[in-house]
Amino acid sequence: MKRERCTRLEDIPNVGPSIAEDLRLVGVSHPRDLIGRDPYEMYEELCCKKGERQDPCVIDVFISAVRFMEGEPKRPWWAYTSERKQRLAGGDASGETK
Repeated sequence: MKRERCTRLEDIPNVGPSIAEDLRLVGVSHPRDLIGRDPYEMYEELCCKKGERQDPCVIDVFISAVRFMEGEPKRPWWAYTSERKQRLAGGDASGETK
């Protein structure tokens, strides 16, 4: 689906009913609400709202959804796993440490 035609969260690649509900919990009610959001902050907010740590793969799905809505081509969520692991280990996607 083209991002311009996404009117429901479930229209976004990699987003099914469960992830759509997670997105709603962090204040995302429409696909355009993802533009400019930080997937890592969204994940932390989700963990706080649910009262427990969530599967880190949720971050990968959040990254894929945000990037798709910001104009990148659709990619499977697991394409972002190594980027997430690197960032959480203390480096960013370019390999720079923070």
